[in-house]
Formats: sequence, C-alpha cells, structure tokens
Amino acid sequence: MTAIKKSTVRSWSRLGQRATFFGNAMPEIAEKYDNLMVLTADLAQLSNLDRFAVRYPDHFLNTGIAEQNMIGIAAGLAMEGELVFATTYASFIAVRDLEHVRQHLSNLRLNVKLVGTAAGVVAARSGVAHWASEDLAFMRALPYMTVMSAADSVEAYHMAHYAAEYKGPMYIRINGVPNCPMVYNEEYVFEPGKISILKEGRDIVLLGTGLMVHEALEAANILEDRGISCTVANVHTIKPLDTETLDRLFLSHRMIVTLEEHNVIGGMGSAVAEYKSTIAHAPRQVFIGFPDAFTTAGTTQYIWEQFGITASQIAERILKEVEQGEGLL
Repeated sequence: MTAIKKSTVRSWSRLGQRATFFGNAMPEIAEKYDNLMVLTADLAQLSNLDRFAVRYPDHFLNTGIAEQNMIGIAAGLAMEGELVFATTYASFIAVRDLEHVRQHLSNLRLNVKLVGTAAGVVAARSGVAHWASEDLAFMRALPYMTVMSAADSVEAYHMAHYAAEYKGPMYIRINGVPNCPMVYNEEYVFEPGKISILKEGRDIVLLGTGLMVHEALEAANILEDRGISCTVANVHTIKPLDTETLDRLFLSHRMIVTLEEHNVIGGMGSAVAEYKSTIAHAPRQVFIGFPDAFTTAGTTQYIWEQFGITASQIAERILKEVEQGEGLL
C-alpha cells in the first residue's frame, strides 16, 4: 500500500474517490493478487481504468454497455476462483442489475466486489436514470451482501484494499467527481464494520455516510456557534451495522440525526432506525436525506439545495427540530 502523506491526501482529494480507487489502489491490488479481474460496462475512461487496462490487459475486461451481462460474467469468473471487481454507475448496478446481483452474487455468495460510481446525484445532470438514490436500500436488503460508502478519497483507497482481502459479495458506493472534500488525513486507520468518530459532543450525534460526512462536520461547526454540541460519526459500513458503537451513542446523546445522499426510505437512516427500535428509551431520530420524490435535472449543488442537505440547511433543520422538541437540549 502507498505510504500516505499530507501531499498524498491533497492529491487524492483533487483526483476524487473514483480516480483514487481505480487509478491508485487498483494497480497496487493487481500487483498483489494474480487472480484479480476488473470489469467495466464501457466506462474505462470515466472510471479512470484506461491506464490500468493498458498496464494490466490480462486483468481487465470491458463488457460493453451490457451491465447485466457484466454481472453474469463476474459471477462466472468468481466461480473459477478469480477475485472480481465490477463497476459502472451506482444507479445501473442497483436498479438495472438488481435481479442478476441477487441471483448470481447474493444467492451464491460469490467473491465479487461491486463498485457503484457516481453515487447519489453526482450525475444528476443526466436525469433520474443516472440518479442513485435507492442503491443502499436495494443492496443492504440482499442476504450476505456487505455494504460500504466512502466519505472521501482516503477512505475509498482503504476500502479498495479491504475489499480485495474480504471474501464474499460486497457493494461499495463511491462519489465520482474530482475535488472531493477531505475528511481524513494521512493518519487515518480504516476499521471495517466500525463507526468512525470524527468529533465528540454531548447533545446531538450526527451520523453521516458518504459525502454527507463532510457536510455533517460543517453543520456541527455552525451548531456549535449556536450553543449545540454535536458528535459527528461516519457510518462507512452500513451492513453489517456497528451496533456496539450505536449503543454507546444512544446512551450519551439526546437526539440522533442521520445524514445521507439517498432516499430517507431504506438507506443508512433506516438501518439505524431498525436497530434503534429494539432499544428501550432510545433517543429521538431525525432523518435527513432525499424525500420520497424526484426532481428536475441539475447540478449536484442544485439538487442538494432543493432537498435541504447542504451544511447550512442541515444546521437550520436541526435547530428547528430542537425548538419543536420543547427543551430537548
């Protein structure tokens, strides 16, 4: 693995999660695993796999714009003992390929890592067809499927290496654009299956995943100026859920806020709520994410503002929730 320095973190942030995952981590994995196969559905250039394909032609396969076929090929390769990474837009893996993922990968517990790029509304200019707002819900409902969501480029790099070591089906949700906000530095130690605490507070815990982790940190700073102390945590592993850390957070905070670039139905917030429903006297939970609706095409920032998931909007929403809670804090 690369010796990560401050300059490395800045460089990866500029490249973005997708380029770091496929352009930096994947060549290292190819050097370590002779049985690696990387599949793409005609997105080699957009996934930053073009140089990988030239350098490791025997470890690369472009299936063309045939995402369902890609899953079938990935399954066949895995059954022959290959370590398979298969990637395309998160919306295509989660929606177009769902039956094939369920039957071939989940049902047979095959060693295939699905990497959904352009997660959330990164590709929202292309309309709802490229909008991945249900992928976490679909993937975490599949038996034996591990589900992860990277907060920044450093975490995406660590997830790639962990995925190569892990045996079994996995879905990794990553953002696709350059200039990904930095959350972690060169000292970050990635612990699979363990919620990462970024900031300690006493009143409210903000549980973020993916790009919403950075927004949660920004919102916490705004709320601190308003006298509200927040713990900020990164739920990078959505399935299996870190219930041990959740137990501690439930006991020490008066309100739980889940933040995700995903429909509020079925995503990380739902996973937390499902577990929280088994805990007596658990704190109130506020869900922040996409409402159960679509909207018109536009930039990522436009969609975020329409649905109230920017840092300032998150802070204002929480302030209103506190006021309506009649002295909750």
